[in-house]
Amino acid sequence: MSTQTQINCMKLFGMGVLALSTLVSSSHANPGDQLTKILASDGAVNDEFGAEIAISGPIAILGVRGDDDNGEASGSCYFFNITTGVQSAKILPNDGAAGDQFGSSVSINGTLAIVGATQDDDNGPSSGSAYIFDISDPSTPVQIAKLLASDGAASDMFGRSVAISNSPGNQVAIVTAYWDDDNGTDSGSAYLFDITDPFNPVQIAKLLPSDGAAGDWFGRSVSISGGTAIISAHLHDTNGADSGSAYLFDTTTGQQMAKVLPSDGAVGDQFGFSVALSDGTAIVGAMGDDDNGADSGSVYLFDVSNPQTPVQTTKILPSDGATGDMFGICVGISGQLGSQTTVIGAWRDDDRGADSGSAYLFDVSNTSDPILMSKLLASDGAAGDILGVSVAIGGSKAIAGATRDDDMGTDSGAAYLFTAAPCLADLTGDGQVDVLDFFVFVGFFGTDDPRADINADGSVDVLDFFAFIIAFAAGCP
Repeated sequence: MSTQTQINCMKLFGMGVLALSTLVSSSHANPGDQLTKILASDGAVNDEFGAEIAISGPIAILGVRGDDDNGEASGSCYFFNITTGVQSAKILPNDGAAGDQFGSSVSINGTLAIVGATQDDDNGPSSGSAYIFDISDPSTPVQIAKLLASDGAASDMFGRSVAISNSPGNQVAIVTAYWDDDNGTDSGSAYLFDITDPFNPVQIAKLLPSDGAAGDWFGRSVSISGGTAIISAHLHDTNGADSGSAYLFDTTTGQQMAKVLPSDGAVGDQFGFSVALSDGTAIVGAMGDDDNGADSGSVYLFDVSNPQTPVQTTKILPSDGATGDMFGICVGISGQLGSQTTVIGAWRDDDRGADSGSAYLFDVSNTSDPILMSKLLASDGAAGDILGVSVAIGGSKAIAGATRDDDMGTDSGAAYLFTAAPCLADLTGDGQVDVLDFFVFVGFFGTDDPRADINADGSVDVLDFFAFIIAFAAGCP
């Protein structure tokens, strides 16, 4: 049978399943499309749900440091399936107490999650702690360890930022204590733990920057990728008071490998207020940058494939940036080198009212030439919601937090799930690729429906069939 005959047969078959395709939500989810609004099942006044967010695979964890289940501001975290948008679990620490602020920071990788509680008092008031959970079954997470600094002290704020890697050969966690005083008052530090046995984590190093100083707040943000960690000190003064910096560390040895600075750093930029790292690319937020007006904010990309010699590749500014937007307050990056997407928060943006907030998606596959994919706005955004105060990205989904949303009471908080990258074969828009998507494609193809133009060349033909098969096999990012 000739190829053309096969295609004609497919078109006839396609007419038979057209009815099915018309019953399904049959438009591609485009980058920036809001998929759902996420709320805690038991949200309440002042919870500030979504102040911290992390994603790994289909699971997201959202920190709620203002939750009162174990006493006022004891804190909690929620797990959500980002394919369905459905809450799967709520977690509390076994020894939670009033004021602990469990959920001050979160990170997740594979079957493990780590949560910071900066106000825990085990080593003195506000000394801080962190907890590790086994999330093999995300509907029933299990606390398996509690982390404390070996030299923890009052007001260290251990747990301010956390990162975890559960990859074979690189099973480590980092917990920062940005008010530690080893290099001077509030100079900051971080702690590296071996979690090869996550039930019995072992502290293997305390991380200090080679030039740390009083008031640097080293440990404001941390991220791990492969054997490299980036840790920021957003109030460091190399380029002027509170200009900021970041540092790269080897997660095997605990040794500092490089210091990261922007090419145009200046007083008050707070470079390093947020950091993220993925497969040789680092992204660093500088929310105090003034290029688009005072505190308009900016973000920098660095090639850290050789972590000994990081190279700035570009600076990102939003085309509509304005005074006070604080673009770069939080950042996230996902994907392999050469195919990466970043999400950047601008919590003081005013598009939906004063301080309603926003976030931006950029394609950074070419790190020297980022491309704006979409600006993220809440469908029901309102003044004061501060969407974009937290962000996370994983695969084809991004989440932005709006901690002062009022749906469950004043400042109860919410988060929004967005499409971050197109999933070409997901014609049903359900976030996964399966046989139903195949039938829908056949229906479109059989009637020359433009939605079957998978390769976007303006016509529906055999090339789209092959393009769909490739996309179908690849699945969603």
